[in-house]
Amino acid sequence: MPSTRPRLTPAVADVRRAVRTSLAGALPAPGLVLVALSGGPDSLALAAASAFEAPRAGFTAGAVIVDHGLQAGSGDAAARAAAQAESLGLHPVLIRAVTVGTDGGPEAAARAARYGALESAAAETGAVAVLLGHTLDDQAETVLLGLARGSGAASLHGMAPAAGLYVRPLLGIRRATTVQACSDAGLEPWLDPQNDDAAFSRVRVRRTVLPVLEQELGPGIPEALARTAEQLREDAAALDHFADELAEDLAEHSEAGISLPVRALEVQPAALRQRLIRLIVASEFHVSLSRAQTLEIARLVTDWHGQGPLDLPGFSVARAGGWLRLAATGTDPASAAPVFTP
Repeated sequence: MPSTRPRLTPAVADVRRAVRTSLAGALPAPGLVLVALSGGPDSLALAAASAFEAPRAGFTAGAVIVDHGLQAGSGDAAARAAAQAESLGLHPVLIRAVTVGTDGGPEAAARAARYGALESAAAETGAVAVLLGHTLDDQAETVLLGLARGSGAASLHGMAPAAGLYVRPLLGIRRATTVQACSDAGLEPWLDPQNDDAAFSRVRVRRTVLPVLEQELGPGIPEALARTAEQLREDAAALDHFADELAEDLAEHSEAGISLPVRALEVQPAALRQRLIRLIVASEFHVSLSRAQTLEIARLVTDWHGQGPLDLPGFSVARAGGWLRLAATGTDPASAAPVFTP
């Protein structure tokens, strides 16, 4: 009798190898991993590879399907993906229906609802990780969109292979490989019509911008963008480390806020000084500064002409007595002075 087991083609092998490497390197201990499964080729190839590799690495693998309810028949698509997951041997297989809000636009709202459902499913099942099917192509699109928006290194370093609960085994795999892996394994992916809707900026990048770049500049643009993201993540990790050390050494806390010595800030490279300011503000006041706001605060250090306090959302900052003093809104920045002066 002929075997129904899918043949090990190069595409299937590449996806399995990527999953095997992630399970070995990104997760500290065996347990349950959940594949975030949409039914599309990327997540379906990931699900098949995870079903094969997870038991061999001492893990169990399940799946969670998020039904956003944004299209007619979305429930049927979710049920179809769940049936495919079960046929692959994944367990448990969960379907989570969500309500997508309006905050931040449709893409951001859908993403927020999706990640909320994934976190809830992981907490419910005790999963050690949620595996996401983002590919090298997704990474390239993310970097290019970040570049176009001028949103700085935080967006240019793209998606991390592992971040907290989430692991992305396929960031080194092209989308064409996941499509081929599904075909080789006899899996029929669901093709989301929104992936062809030019109303979404990511679709325009995928369908128009990247092909034009490759046509005009030569092949390999997605790989180059992904390499750029990896390099920037390394740089960002180093700067974050140095900023954390500086914050621990320099910051002086008071009841009203926090103070930083101007002289010590002056001698730091601009990138490190500004990262330190953003870190302090985020950790102390839970505010994410824009670049313009960060530079205005930095001017109190590097371009001081006696200017008065800056009032920013949630806090104010002033320079006084050789210190940069940050205090919560409604508090006099002078009261944020440290117990002693240098």
